[in-house]
Amino acid sequence: MMRIESDAIGSVPIYEEAYYGIHSYRAKENFAFSQQKVDTNFIQQVARIKAAAAIANQRSGTLSEEKAQVIVLAAEEIIMGKWADEFIVDTFQGGAGTSTNMNVNEVIANRGLELLGHKKGEYHYLHPLDDVNQSQSTNDVYPSAGRLTLLVYIEQMTDALNQLIEAWQKKAKNYQHVAKMGRTQLQEAVPMTVGASFAAYANSLRRCRERLHQTATELCVLNLGGTAIGTSLNASFRYQEYLYQELNQRFHRPLRPANDLIDGTQHADSFAALSGVLKTIAIALTKSAHDLRLLSSGPRTGFHELNLPARQAGSSIMPGKVNPVIPEVVSQIAFQVVGNDGAITFAAASGELELNAFEPVIFHNLFESCQLLTNACTIFAEKCVSGITVNEVVCEEAVANSTGTVTALAPKIGYEKASALVKAALASNCSVAELLAQEDLLSTGTYH
Repeated sequence: MMRIESDAIGSVPIYEEAYYGIHSYRAKENFAFSQQKVDTNFIQQVARIKAAAAIANQRSGTLSEEKAQVIVLAAEEIIMGKWADEFIVDTFQGGAGTSTNMNVNEVIANRGLELLGHKKGEYHYLHPLDDVNQSQSTNDVYPSAGRLTLLVYIEQMTDALNQLIEAWQKKAKNYQHVAKMGRTQLQEAVPMTVGASFAAYANSLRRCRERLHQTATELCVLNLGGTAIGTSLNASFRYQEYLYQELNQRFHRPLRPANDLIDGTQHADSFAALSGVLKTIAIALTKSAHDLRLLSSGPRTGFHELNLPARQAGSSIMPGKVNPVIPEVVSQIAFQVVGNDGAITFAAASGELELNAFEPVIFHNLFESCQLLTNACTIFAEKCVSGITVNEVVCEEAVANSTGTVTALAPKIGYEKASALVKAALASNCSVAELLAQEDLLSTGTYH
């Protein structure tokens, strides 16, 4: 069975049982690009805004209590995960997110009609635009819902970062007594401890976490109430006041309107800033992942200072080979996040006049980067870092055999004499300590 729905372009038959309507259907037909639907969490945040807006409109006297109640009920069902199959729009879409906004409007309207005892599509009883979208525009709902979604994902990422930081901290404490050679440009530098190197990884992630928290505060500032371009056309002051009161009861972070709603509607710099932070997290993860691959290389012909947990057989031709698969996949996730940042940068810079029409790709990539990094931190901590062991004998022998230990003598004997000592140790294939002992250089005063 079909029902007929109409818009400014014409009429389209829609499945009788479908909660979506003509606007969603046209979007599905027009934007068949990726087979990836709009992020579920994002849809839920749009519904959260619709519920708050319905109550604000009721309190303002522009929407009946009956309509407001069914809009809230339908929206809360969406927030709880119902009707997920009714959100049919591809994540890549033209129209600055209008199709997503309309998809939610139509599902809420048709579910609301059902709750009122009417048939789907009988919009003269409850209209997706006149009622569900009252006092709103895609241009303030869509970016605001994106910000709420990102705040949720940032909380999840913070938990994952905390887990990885804690894993590095534990390793730092466990191996604070083990000496190893520090290296610069892959050459021996000066001695340090294994624990100190692990602590450095934890500290880099702490800085990343702080940057993430600072950027998240910007996301709590919304352009809701600005409607089309930030002038608040068709949205009363009373509506805006009630809207933020309602929204703050429904969301766990303090939200407020932008001081300049026109600015908040057309600029995407907060999203670009967040993407930069995500890229920085990716860079920090890549650095530690690459270090682990180097330091665990071998087992007989590499550094072999660390042992990573063996997760799977490493070769279809070389028996017994085990690869550092977790650091490798963490690096690949980081590469993807850096690529996403490039797309976000172009999109954020491409806004024109009073609106950025490219927020769908901005949000798609931000959501993906957040989720990838959250999973990367969790898996890195659980399947790699927590299981690292140190080959203490290998580390200690490297320190004993290294010429880098001579740096500690340089203040006493001078740089040139220390360099000569290094050359002599390398030429005779012995350690600096052995050379000093053999020639009794310090005790005879030769280098005093």
